[in-house]
Amino acid sequence: MSVATKFILPDLVAHCDYELRVSRHRKQVTTETKKWLFKGDNLVGRIRDKYHGLKCGLLSSMCYPGAAYPQLRLCNDFLTYLFHLDNLSDDMDNSGTLSTADVVMDSLYHPSRYQSPRIGKMTRDYWKRLIRTASPGTQQRFIETFDFFFQSVTEQAHDRHEGLIPDLESYIALRRDTSGCKTSFVLIEYAYNLDIPDEVMDSDIIRSLGEAANDLVTWSNDIFSYNVEQSKGDTHNMIPVIMNHHSLDLQSAVDFVGQLCKQSIDRFNTDRANLPSWGPEIDRQVQIYVNGLADWIVGSLHWSFESERYFGKSGREVKKSRVVNLLPKRS
Repeated sequence: MSVATKFILPDLVAHCDYELRVSRHRKQVTTETKKWLFKGDNLVGRIRDKYHGLKCGLLSSMCYPGAAYPQLRLCNDFLTYLFHLDNLSDDMDNSGTLSTADVVMDSLYHPSRYQSPRIGKMTRDYWKRLIRTASPGTQQRFIETFDFFFQSVTEQAHDRHEGLIPDLESYIALRRDTSGCKTSFVLIEYAYNLDIPDEVMDSDIIRSLGEAANDLVTWSNDIFSYNVEQSKGDTHNMIPVIMNHHSLDLQSAVDFVGQLCKQSIDRFNTDRANLPSWGPEIDRQVQIYVNGLADWIVGSLHWSFESERYFGKSGREVKKSRVVNLLPKRS
């Protein structure tokens, strides 16, 4: 059997016809977040190098395009910090991710307690700024979803250490938390000063919309990041999961995941068209929140080709041709 040397991306950009908007505060938040991130010895060496080319300010500006500057700045700080955590966890075993999780969660639960590790200081500083204007429900959901993120990242580190490839169902459940999307979506509430009652946020339809958006962002990310990950031998990605459990070749697995991505956009559209009414004021806020999820769907798709994280400097070319040439495996 011939070994694949390239694969064709599914055309997800064409399937998603939402309007792409970019905040006018993009340059300012990029500059200010970078100052915060690089302050003192927060990021050093190789980790600092990874920050360049990420273009996280563009991602935030596409995903929270209508946010006022102070809110967008905090959203961008979080997403940049999340990528930093992701890069840290890639190099850790499960005990390393557990100790990082302990420091971060302790900083959220006890922000007045002194934290010595760098990541603890950054977390405490961030949280103190967020709680100034975030509603109690938003604060609670932020902590809850971030806790889920760490639990799942620890499980992922364990699987990686043991060389385990989970089945599709287990992988999907885990990936919805390792993506960090749930906490990023909580920031939609913060970004637009929303105070939606818990029973509305916990309703089946709002949960379903969040899940559809999370699935699209996460599974499309698995397609876009597959090349870099396969070169490092990382199997925490839906494509190897499908190849392994369905005995598919690479292109068939990519097409399969692409189909799931398109279905998640369709699912989002159906739910969005069937939103019930909770009364004028709550409906107004729900509309803003759901539009924020749509911004995340379209923004993340376009950003993936602008960032250098997945396709280096040839993202725009790949966006046009949809051809990805496989990188050699690192020894």
